[in-house]
Amino acid sequence: MDSKMRVLLAAAEAYPFAKVGGLADIAGSLPKALAKLDIDCRIIIPLYDKIGRDFFSLNPENIQVSIEMGYQRVQANLWSGKFPGTSIKAYFVECEKYFGRPGIYTDPETGEAYPDDGERYIFFSKAVVAMVKEMNWKPDILHCNDYQTGLIPAIMKLNHSDEDCGLIYSIHNLAYQGRYDSAILDYIGFGRDQFYPMGPFEFFGQVNLMKIGINFTDIINTVSPTYSREIQSSEEYGYGLEGILKSKKDRLYGVLNGIDTTVWNPEIDEHTPYKFTRDDLSGKRMCKAALLKEVGLPDKELDKPIISMISRLADQKGFDILLPVLEDIINHDCYFVVLGTGKKAYEAALTKMAKKYPRNMAAVIDFKGPLAHRIEAGADMFLMPSKYEPCGLNQMYSMTYGTVPIVRKTGGLNDTVEQADLENEKGTGFVFEKYDSKALYNIVSKALKAFENGQGWRKLQSRGMKKDFSWKASAGEYVKLYRQALAMKKYND
Repeated sequence: MDSKMRVLLAAAEAYPFAKVGGLADIAGSLPKALAKLDIDCRIIIPLYDKIGRDFFSLNPENIQVSIEMGYQRVQANLWSGKFPGTSIKAYFVECEKYFGRPGIYTDPETGEAYPDDGERYIFFSKAVVAMVKEMNWKPDILHCNDYQTGLIPAIMKLNHSDEDCGLIYSIHNLAYQGRYDSAILDYIGFGRDQFYPMGPFEFFGQVNLMKIGINFTDIINTVSPTYSREIQSSEEYGYGLEGILKSKKDRLYGVLNGIDTTVWNPEIDEHTPYKFTRDDLSGKRMCKAALLKEVGLPDKELDKPIISMISRLADQKGFDILLPVLEDIINHDCYFVVLGTGKKAYEAALTKMAKKYPRNMAAVIDFKGPLAHRIEAGADMFLMPSKYEPCGLNQMYSMTYGTVPIVRKTGGLNDTVEQADLENEKGTGFVFEKYDSKALYNIVSKALKAFENGQGWRKLQSRGMKKDFSWKASAGEYVKLYRQALAMKKYND
């Protein structure tokens, strides 16, 4: 091993190549932060159809592997490129059978997950391990993420492929575990001896890829300290895995995600019409006017607050407690702007409300990355009433842009947002605890009342903008975990 630690981060998505959720932001920004600490971190993701090979200047690596999948063998080819504007390498697993289709996780035509989802990511996990063996560059650490790579630690351990490679498994959202019928063991090709009640591969009669990752890795981490405690505490947060997580608490850590300040920065943001700083918020006010105009709301009443949301429209995100009081919130004489897609019932309800209040509410049922930047820049408040939130990034983006977060006290929201106290000039946002509509309405009302205190509100914005949510501290914590995984590997050898 040379002096520079080598890390291969395996994930299902990474920005800017392929993005669906927050995992992509982390997989796309952590390698850059680690590079500043002299860590050679590279990523490996599937080569989805939507990834522009010419656009990202990708090239084949001349590495091909044949993967046994049940009664057939499927070929994978390795491609590579670099993160735009950097020397950081990215690898891509090409396979027409599994990834040569229009969507990433879901079929755009149906809006449903691909029926061979488990098979696809079992193939990806097996291909990653096979390709690592063929590479000239050998990682010291394999950093796996979520259920799509949960099989990798088991392949490494049970097939004795780990050599000198330490294993870390990051849980970004425990609710999505990769649970499949036991017939999927035919594609895994091993592990039937591990599939028994309460066994490493078994979960209520099914195969659970996330449970496999947890069982066979050296180090487990989640994406905030509070979430690492919550997922051990009850079935509400642990989704049936709370017992196994509690049994491994000596190797379970919570490292708060950071944000990529080269992408999310109001002073240089390429997606916003005006720039601004903590000391000069005039550009933010101009961004507010531009945002109102863009989403079709009256752009003259700039003293009226904008409450915003950018979210998957899912139960987890608190829409079930928001919708019963949304009309009451709008009647406070504020603007409400929401951007997102998801559950059809929520899409319909938000669209209906926006049509009822066309001068107060805009619902953009879509996912538009650049518009997300303009919402963060132009809004006054950002609402995240999540039932649970492993880390959350938007509350950090919001504070960075002087947009005050209104959040529920859970997971990473609890770790990043401090209750505002305008009188004593403390705090960075508004926090409520009980998961119900009344508590949500009360905290929004409190924030709207505080907005009327112009000087106190500007100081509140300033305190949020002072916070450092960059990857600097978190990347250092990951380096500690990598070293610990290597030490555990050597000790177990």
